[in-house]
Formats: sequence, C-alpha cells, structure tokens
Amino acid sequence: MLYAVGDIHGEHEKLEELLEKLPLEEGDRLVFLGDYIDRGPDAYAVVERLIQLQREWPCVFLLGNHESMLLDFLGWTDDAYFGGDAFLMNGGDRTLHSYGYFDRETPDRRTFRLPKQHEDFLLGLKLHHVEGDYIFVHAGFGRDQLRESDVAYALRRSKPEDLLWNRTTLDLPNEFNATVVYGHTPSEDFRVRWNPPFSIGIDTGAVYGGPLTAIRLPDETVFQV
Repeated sequence: MLYAVGDIHGEHEKLEELLEKLPLEEGDRLVFLGDYIDRGPDAYAVVERLIQLQREWPCVFLLGNHESMLLDFLGWTDDAYFGGDAFLMNGGDRTLHSYGYFDRETPDRRTFRLPKQHEDFLLGLKLHHVEGDYIFVHAGFGRDQLRESDVAYALRRSKPEDLLWNRTTLDLPNEFNATVVYGHTPSEDFRVRWNPPFSIGIDTGAVYGGPLTAIRLPDETVFQV
C-alpha cells in the first residue's frame, strides 16, 4: 500500500502519533507532500524524524513552498527555490529558532549552515511524483496543464510556481485519467478536500489546530491525529 501524508509544519508530536497509527506492513511506501517546516514548534525534530524514517521505509519527499523559501533564504540557487524574502513572515522564524539560529552571537544567514544531513534532505526534495493512478504534488497545476492527457508532458510543462503555490486549480476537472493528491490548501473546516475522481487535498490544517492527515492508496482510507 501507498500512504500519502499532508503538510506537517513543524508539528513533530502529531507526526509521531500519526506514524504510530499507520498500519504499515512490509512493502508499503510513503509519500510526503511537503511543508515539513515553518509555523509549528519543532521543524528541526520533524526533519530529523523524516531522515530516520527513510531508513526504515521506502519514502518519497516532495518540496513544499516553505522549503523552497527556506532554501532561497539561505542562498541556494534553483528555479524551484524562490520567495526567500517572505520566509520570515511566513513562519520561518520558528524554523530558524528550532535550529538555534537566534542563539548565535550574531545571527546571519550568510554564515548560518544547516546540519549536513538536513541540508542534503532538503536539497533532495522532489517537485512531483507519479505512482499508479495517482499524481502527487504539493500545491497545484497551471490551468493549461489540466487539459493535457499526457501526465509526463503536463509535469514537464508545469512551472514550479504552480506546483508549489497554486491554490486555484485542483478543485477543477483534469484530463489526466489519474487522481491528483495534494497539500498546501486546507479547507475552512480542516476536512479532506474530496473532488473525485480528479483530486484529493490532504492538508487539513495541522498547524492551525486541525488534524494531521494521511491517506492510504488505492483504497483511500484516511488516518488522522
């Protein structure tokens, strides 16, 4: 079975409780949809746990817009890394606090370095993942891409801005003949955003008081804490 996990946002305790709740068995895999950091209390512990988890189970980790902002803020250059000027105002201060950034004598992003394993983890995050009848992205697609029946072509043509930030398209129909599983946009009531057969949104606002959500595929069973 394949388990997809929604936006964690530094909620380490919820992550641990959710992992304990998942009935993982040999051969199962996990896909994490990004936004492991920012706003919540312990981004460092979340990243540390995910690094450990990939030694225990086959995992795919997607890039979220918050990891994109952090990497841009720290000076990494890639088309997928941008928005660093907005990092602090989007909860990045809590991430830096968890890494001891503000405990340094002179906090300065030009000289600050993440632990090497954490840096490697963040730089290895993917923009998308396709498995079976499901497409995994952090946020969304451009409207033009929704009209493409060739998923590989649609993903090649997709802009990082849409994959990481777009909140306007995944309630719309698509021509993929596959279901998009995404995070990034919680509903007002913090419920799973069901739009069968086109998409399932599993950011349920864990950092805002909602649950942290995983969905098992292909039976689409939901697990929450």
